[in-house]
Amino acid sequence: MNNSSMRDVSIVGIGQIPVLKESPLSLRQMGVKVVNLAMASAGVTQVDALFAGNMLADELQGQKHIATLVASEAGLRGIEALQVRAATATGAAALRMAYFAIASGEADLAVAVGLEKMSSGPATPVLAKALDADYEVPTGATLIGQNARLMQMYMAEYGLEIDVFNNFALNAHRNCRHNPNALFKDKAVTALMIQNSRVVEPPLRLYDASPVCDGAAALVLAPRDEARAYTDQPVRILASSVATDWMRLEDRQKPLNLFAAQLSARKAFRRANINPADVDFFEVHDAFSIMACLLLEAVGFAKPGAGWRLAVDEEIGWQGKIPITTMGGLKARGHPIGATALYQTCEIVLQLTGRAGEAQLKDANVALLQSVGGAAATVITHIFSN
Repeated sequence: MNNSSMRDVSIVGIGQIPVLKESPLSLRQMGVKVVNLAMASAGVTQVDALFAGNMLADELQGQKHIATLVASEAGLRGIEALQVRAATATGAAALRMAYFAIASGEADLAVAVGLEKMSSGPATPVLAKALDADYEVPTGATLIGQNARLMQMYMAEYGLEIDVFNNFALNAHRNCRHNPNALFKDKAVTALMIQNSRVVEPPLRLYDASPVCDGAAALVLAPRDEARAYTDQPVRILASSVATDWMRLEDRQKPLNLFAAQLSARKAFRRANINPADVDFFEVHDAFSIMACLLLEAVGFAKPGAGWRLAVDEEIGWQGKIPITTMGGLKARGHPIGATALYQTCEIVLQLTGRAGEAQLKDANVALLQSVGGAAATVITHIFSN
């Protein structure tokens, strides 16, 4: 793709609310609140476009047409407003569309907003629709089940015990204690608790999976050459890329080799003109411990079969070689699907501008974000810099 005519894009405003097991706010109230917060943080009262990420509202709240609903409730009459979806990578898809709106010159100010109220009904059967409805779902396949299968394959392939994954959850829960928006910020989690947690789907334990929850987050994007008009701490989006794999796990020759993650990371690194060694921290899609492990390998932070070592050796902690889930990740901040990648991006902005409080990393200049749709059938990669 020729990027020569594309504008550079920066984030100039962020808005987020605490992730809760069950929010007292309605879906629209959550959306409007974070859009208002993000616009206030950018010092603007109007934008040209709004892209909303939501996966479950049409089934759990009986509400489609989310983007226009939020724009209307926020008083943004007349603007472009579109809903975007990519299964469990939906928030990142909304960010990518807002990025394109600015980069192409179609908009000078764009909002990416993600909102999800998962507490309204049983989420698991609805989430299963991210798989193949004709060939996978009828066999009883779910997203939890497919990740359990990947974990089982990985352990068998490399001769590992389940405990090698403990530190993924432990690290996330430790980090979320310093995030006021994290679902589990008040919960002290120990290695013993993780070890003894019930098995949800063998071999996957409770602490190997992210929770069902409610949340919303938003960002305001502007052209880089105008960004300082809105904030003295803009964060630049160096790259945005997407790749896909075969939809079904069955069709993949090497299911443990996350092809879409590898390819979208490679495209993003090329566009940003950096490599994995330049990345200071990685907000990984740790919906499941095994996914965090496989993504570390796919991106190039570990060789195939060695991602778990980064966890065991504590190289994924704040002081480690490649810090991940620096403010709790999907596991401990929570994974309100449509909003997840936008929460992660808000946290990246805080880290890159030195405003992450007690969670602040030293010398954080370049951040990587990956978002996984379905069983890694779609992977969206973003790279950011201060």
